Amino acid sequence: MNIVILDDYQDVVRKLNCAEKLKGWNTKVYNNTVKGMGQLVVRLKDAEVLVLIRERTPIKRNILEKLPKLKLISQTGKVGSHLDVDACNELGIVVSEGFGSPIAPAEMTWALVMAGARRLPQYISNLKHGVWQQSGLKSAHMPSNFGLGTTLNGKTFGVWGYGKIGQLVSQYAKAFGMTVLVWGSQASREKALKDGHQASASKEDFFKNCDYVSLHLRLNDQTRDSVTANDLAQMKPTAMLINTSRAELIQDGALAKALIQGKPGLAGVDVFESEPILQGNALLKLENCICTPHLGYVEQNSYELYFGTAFDNVVNFAAGKPSLVVNPEVLESAQRR
Repeated sequence: MNIVILDDYQDVVRKLNCAEKLKGWNTKVYNNTVKGMGQLVVRLKDAEVLVLIRERTPIKRNILEKLPKLKLISQTGKVGSHLDVDACNELGIVVSEGFGSPIAPAEMTWALVMAGARRLPQYISNLKHGVWQQSGLKSAHMPSNFGLGTTLNGKTFGVWGYGKIGQLVSQYAKAFGMTVLVWGSQASREKALKDGHQASASKEDFFKNCDYVSLHLRLNDQTRDSVTANDLAQMKPTAMLINTSRAELIQDGALAKALIQGKPGLAGVDVFESEPILQGNALLKLENCICTPHLGYVEQNSYELYFGTAFDNVVNFAAGKPSLVVNPEVLESAQRR
């Protein structure tokens, strides 16, 4: 089978231990992303199996209809809105998915929290330019001594979205002596209370009272634009917002404007509306925003898990034993034929 793997930015997939599972098969790995449909179709025209790395490239009907050889899409992690499953059903393309671990994104979230609390990126950047013990955070809208940094002990850590990742991050916060305040669905708040944390009475109080707000919601039609400009305006000028989930949870442009106005005073952002991010993005220009290139799940253990499962699905499909299939009706239709 001809296998194509898209968007391996760091050229690491071929060097994973699990890559041995595809040994001997014709596998093509692309390290850069193309946005044009024509370029993408050229890359995929001979593909019988397509392995997708998360949501890096949307695969919609207009592309799928031009790929008559495609038999299987093996998704790393869960299938999302980037993949038109309905079109796959109509075109007879089997879709398999996998699963991931909350550990890597939770630890990435905490890395941003720690870096922001002690202003590490700013201090490090200035040190490389010969400036000793200067964070550079001295804008007029910032509170006195804001650039100095603070410890986490005794602060209030807000978690919006108390799923697997949110629960792990809450444990980290508690270990650092922080009060954990949870906002989200009724079920999430009840679960947080059972776990010994606090639940906010309202969204307004949540944003007003937290020293750190960390977003851990799934993106869907209900959660899109959940965080508004008014929500951000409620935050303390000393507070920090962390987003390692999805950029679209925050109203477009609202975070950059809020940071310029100084509420919140700091942000840590790992996700963007368009990825790879363009250099002109407003957040990259702000000294009080720590930006990372969507590293939440990008580490070796996660990759072995994601790709190991995706490659198992490919091997099983080739052996006539499809696994973790999202659209079993395609298999049933093929059997009837």
